[in-house]
Amino acid sequence: MSDIATVLRRALQPADADPDLPEGTPAAVVVPLLDLDEPTLLFTRRTDLVRDHKGEISFPGGVRHADDPDLMTTALRETEEELGIGRDAFEIVGALAPVQTFVSGYVIAPFVGVLARRPTLRPSPVEIEEVLELGVAGLASEERKVVPDGAPPGLPPMYVYEMGGQIVWGATGRIVHGFLEVLREGGWIKKEE
Repeated sequence: MSDIATVLRRALQPADADPDLPEGTPAAVVVPLLDLDEPTLLFTRRTDLVRDHKGEISFPGGVRHADDPDLMTTALRETEEELGIGRDAFEIVGALAPVQTFVSGYVIAPFVGVLARRPTLRPSPVEIEEVLELGVAGLASEERKVVPDGAPPGLPPMYVYEMGGQIVWGATGRIVHGFLEVLREGGWIKKEE
């Protein structure tokens, strides 16, 4: 196991129980970490055929179904449906803090899943327009904290990552920020002075 996976395993919340979620529609995602020479996160660009967040960059996941026993099951089921990555391909090393969407009302539980090798992908043509790989170190160096003009008081800042013409923002940007903060606290990424 690499040092990034070790840092994550030590620092993340356990993934063995559902997190306490604020008001909203429960959803879950996998934050897929390719544990290669240069650790990389897998993202998806949603098609224009999906109901919510058309064309946006996100992590694979979706809304909890009534027959999902827990949110980790939701995240793994949705990832298998969207990308064709089997549940057993991931080592779930822990959970990040839940994140709310402001427009669609979802409360997202993110689970970090390590992939020891590059999986064969079979993206759903209905849900996934494109699969993106963005390096963890690159995301850390490109992170921008943005407070929109005229934002209401109490609205959390946005975190924006622009790499290779791709822009990660919104709830996905907040999940990436939480992931990077864990790595900063664990010493894997040097903190800004």
